[in-house]
Amino acid sequence: MKIENAYTIVTSPGRNFVTLKIVTDEGVYGIGDATLNGREMAVVAYLDEHVVPALIGRDPQRIEDIWHYLYRGAYWRRGPVTMSAIAAVDLALWDIKAKLAGMPLYQLLGGKSRERVMTYAHCTGKDIDTCLEEVEAHVKLGYRAVRVQAGIPGIATIYGVAKREGERYEPADSELPAEHVWSTEKYLNHVPKLFAAVRERFGDDLHVLHDVHHRLTPIEAARLGKAVEPYHLFWLEDCVPAENQEGFRLIRQHTTTPLAVGEVFNSIHDYRELLENQWIDYIRTPLSHGGGITHMRRVADLAGLYHVRTGFHGPTDLSPVCLGAAVHFDTWVPNFGIQEHMSHTDETDAVFPHDYRFEEGHFIVGETPGHGVDIDEELAKQYPYKRASLPVNRLEDGTLWHW
Repeated sequence: MKIENAYTIVTSPGRNFVTLKIVTDEGVYGIGDATLNGREMAVVAYLDEHVVPALIGRDPQRIEDIWHYLYRGAYWRRGPVTMSAIAAVDLALWDIKAKLAGMPLYQLLGGKSRERVMTYAHCTGKDIDTCLEEVEAHVKLGYRAVRVQAGIPGIATIYGVAKREGERYEPADSELPAEHVWSTEKYLNHVPKLFAAVRERFGDDLHVLHDVHHRLTPIEAARLGKAVEPYHLFWLEDCVPAENQEGFRLIRQHTTTPLAVGEVFNSIHDYRELLENQWIDYIRTPLSHGGGITHMRRVADLAGLYHVRTGFHGPTDLSPVCLGAAVHFDTWVPNFGIQEHMSHTDETDAVFPHDYRFEEGHFIVGETPGHGVDIDEELAKQYPYKRASLPVNRLEDGTLWHW
């Protein structure tokens, strides 16, 4: 068996998605997600010019060999574009391999470690009261875990909060990066009140998460972690930019609040110090940004040695291909923690038919051979690519800051 054809498909049924389809000479095909929000066309160019030509004629069942060929052969190793491209190939090859074996992907990985996958929902609001209403609505849907984000008095635009009530939150909201204003002090003074309100209304059993989105210094993050300890959060996510991993040492010295990081990581080397020093509690890299299943299961295995669990990124800019594969991975991986869940649009679900399903705050894995997600290529053509960029932040005095 050989790879006969491979090509990219770009579509935008609400969000931009890049899909790689690999077809064998026996007609079996697999699909992978190569979406990288704001850098989609860079990944497409890399796949089309460098990766796809190298795949033709290769044995699709030699997943390890192909992975290392693409990783080592790139010379310029790692990086978001390279690892997203490799991930797309890897997901498609695992899809093919599971189809050839006639079994769902989780069985090929080693079988079930659990019957269902706990997810967390995004609950946001222009203020605390509006956010609490969102939490109540999601609790009624069966969620046992929620991520809460609310408007901050004196700050016009807040990460995770839609500009207009009733709309979906969309961070990539303009062709070129929009400039938002940020105040750390206003945020730190206000956000603990949100967690206090959630606990007062919903008690202690609900899992509560929060995303800081890289905006604090280590000592500021330590202050926040200590301040929110009475509300026993499930995690604080991305407290600081992670390039300086020593920053997590300082945070850890001051707080017992669990820490999650990694949605912008793409390699096991990004995690090594954090894991070996036990400075974090959850790894966040999605399969489609971290080199696919082949690489991320190594990251998960390393994390497990240090009692660190998975909590994969799952925003709407990762397609159902990534989410479907993640549900299989989550069903299998021994050190599973939680799976992020943002509902895709109806248009997206139509373009990407899938067999995973959502029930009362959990995903249930499907039994279709492969990862259970397909793409309707004709329908995908109805949604052309639209350039969109993530914002940047400035402090109130005009200084460029972390978004």
